Amino acid sequence: MDSITIWTYSLIVGVVVILIVAVLLIAIVLTARKIDDHAKDIWQAGKLIAGNTVSIWMLKDTNVVAGDILTTAQSIAGVAGEINNKLDDLGQALTKGA
Repeated sequence: MDSITIWTYSLIVGVVVILIVAVLLIAIVLTARKIDDHAKDIWQAGKLIAGNTVSIWMLKDTNVVAGDILTTAQSIAGVAGEINNKLDDLGQALTKGA
């Protein structure tokens, strides 16, 4: 083989290698963009989930306040029952004397 033939084959092999590398780099860039798009979608979904579930953390406080309200309401119901009984007794005492 003469040097021109070797040089030609070397150039052809070099061009083929460069084309393969270029195709692989383009594929890597496209794949990276797809991954980035999916990561953005996941980030948005995560933010929506966090926004929709933030109130769950407040349920503990709500349950404590609801328990306090229940205790107060039961106390008021007990006092109201006592007042009702006293009014009934007063009504009976007034009707006996009439």
